[in-house]
Amino acid sequence: MNKQERIISVAKNTIETESKAIANLAHLVNEEFAGAVDYIYNSKGRVIITGIGKSANIATKIVATLNSTGTPAIFMHAADAIHGDLGTIQQNDTVICISKSGNTPEIKVLVPLIKAIDNKLIAITGNGESFLGQQADFVLNAYVEKEACPNNLAPTTSTTAQLVIGDALAMCLLDLRGFSSKDFAKFHPGGSLGKKLYLRVSNLTSLNEKPQVSPDTDVKKVIVEISEKMLGVTAVVENDEIIGIITDGDLRRMLTKTDSFAGLTAKDIMTQNPKKIANNAMAVEAMEMMDKYGITQILAEEKGKYSGVVHIHNLTKEGII
Repeated sequence: MNKQERIISVAKNTIETESKAIANLAHLVNEEFAGAVDYIYNSKGRVIITGIGKSANIATKIVATLNSTGTPAIFMHAADAIHGDLGTIQQNDTVICISKSGNTPEIKVLVPLIKAIDNKLIAITGNGESFLGQQADFVLNAYVEKEACPNNLAPTTSTTAQLVIGDALAMCLLDLRGFSSKDFAKFHPGGSLGKKLYLRVSNLTSLNEKPQVSPDTDVKKVIVEISEKMLGVTAVVENDEIIGIITDGDLRRMLTKTDSFAGLTAKDIMTQNPKKIANNAMAVEAMEMMDKYGITQILAEEKGKYSGVVHIHNLTKEGII
């Protein structure tokens, strides 16, 4: 086996080992898991997640997932907790402790301190018979047969299992809370995903000029309007209503058909019944319409009145595309 073949083989074995362990976790979810979820859901406090080593890294990710899906959570490092950070835990908080073995020295010191302040303790561990497992009010079984590491030492499969249990916990809470895409957007306002969920057409039209001409505007003035507003398009408007659209492409096609545009007006070259979108529609809907019809601009209207233009560059700049 050459080096390239060996690399591919090791990668495949790692993925297969971890995928089998994850599949087995589904058989370990039981009434105790449901009880832990229900307790957190009904709790008036936060979720404090703690761990040591690689489990601490997993804890920070689960904290982020919970926070982004409607369950307030805080990370507390197990080593720091026994050196002053135990004050992070408040009266109604639920503590989740993550540990593969459940018997590390830091966990053995920390767990009695948590129990002493009478907070509920949930364990995510692969060893329900461990010190942590015996002391916890709820045990979420994250057992794995072996690590993907060939020496069965480096935390690989076990940390993946912990992460999956955390995701399952978060998704169950999300489901109980009826957490919607609108709720998700509130917690992700800065990212492109969040923008897809909250950014509206009106947010984009307000960034642009508002090119418009009347049906009787001569072609020279139409060209000036398109050029000055720098959107490659103008709406043809009558009584504040959109009756047509003229694009750069329309002007080019006009020039190929006639040697002189003297006497031509906007209504002679406009495209009637152009694609339009409501000003309060989601920006992602504008993107979908542009993609469907192969266009780069779309006219917006509010209550039947022309309100502006959305350009594909707006969507790109905002990260929608």
